[in-house]
Amino acid sequence: MIGQLRGRLADKRPNQVLVDVGGVGYIVAVPLSTYAALGELHTEVTLLIHTHVREDALSLYGFLSSREKHLFEMLLSAEELIPAIRGNDLGRLTKIPGVGRKTAERMVVELKDKLDSMAITEQRPAIASPAGVEADVVSALTNLGYDGRIAENAVVEGKREVGVSNFEKLLKASLQALTGSKGKAARVP
Repeated sequence: MIGQLRGRLADKRPNQVLVDVGGVGYIVAVPLSTYAALGELHTEVTLLIHTHVREDALSLYGFLSSREKHLFEMLLSAEELIPAIRGNDLGRLTKIPGVGRKTAERMVVELKDKLDSMAITEQRPAIASPAGVEADVVSALTNLGYDGRIAENAVVEGKREVGVSNFEKLLKASLQALTGSKGKAARVP
């Protein structure tokens, strides 16, 4: 399992980066918080990695802090655990370290009714924002902790600089607009 990558940042997008480690490029999915905190291209980065292995894919998820990685892993475990309990999938449950067949059977018996009583919300594919790239960048900035009004003003400034055709360019320009003294005071406490 890959637990950490240290290398040169070869490419970056809001949801993934390419890290060059000794001539091998690793594509790593990252959250927006990690993307925003990364430096410029061709600088050295160190990412904590969660390696997710499935029959059809090997995926790497990168984080700058162990807290974010731990939260991700907790959510991932719950996402896999609930369907396994609901579907009486003892094989999947016994893959959890420390869980044998008897424990898996007990988990299903004791938790299935409790999970069935929980409301299930069906996940639908994400729909593109009707307001477009500008609204997505404002949303990203507010998720990073900037005040909504200040984020909107930064997007207007960024739009003057690079236009609105590309999310990454507009986000970068907007973040640069916020890096002045006003930008540092603009975060919500």
